[in-house]
Amino acid sequence: MKRLLILGAATALALPLTACNQTAPTPTASNHDVDMKAIQDGETQWVTDWNSKDAAKIVAHYTDNAVVMMPGEDAASGKDAITKSLGGMVTDPAFVLKFHADHVDVASAGDMAYTQGGYTVTYTDQQSRKVINDHGAYVTVYKKQADGSWKSISDIANSATPISPRPRP
Repeated sequence: MKRLLILGAATALALPLTACNQTAPTPTASNHDVDMKAIQDGETQWVTDWNSKDAAKIVAHYTDNAVVMMPGEDAASGKDAITKSLGGMVTDPAFVLKFHADHVDVASAGDMAYTQGGYTVTYTDQQSRKVINDHGAYVTVYKKQADGSWKSISDIANSATPISPRPRP
């Protein structure tokens, strides 16, 4: 009887401790697959939005405090700065941007993700007024929003086109 009482008391003590030590459930494969598809579909729409040259649609893919780093430009932090940096691009008749992720990964917690891939862009050089064809690579970091959508918090592109050497003094 004494042994049964001790076993019962130990069980009563162990149950609350076990409940406190439970970890958050790992996202299921179906959530992971749904998130990956949502990000891929979002990037497809983003390419369409870039080529519509509608700054509001483009910037809607970023969080309020996102940072964008484009070749040859200072980093733009926040939607206002990003919108301002898009000004010349969305008014350039030659501007065309295409990008496609070669890799998409969603964190096991299901709240962060990133894509990496290649891009091509055509634009008018502001100094020479010549049409430039450029290509390179990009990485975009996404954060899942409260409504379940994915928005970019960090977006960086680097050109693979060689930079012309600067004249020496």
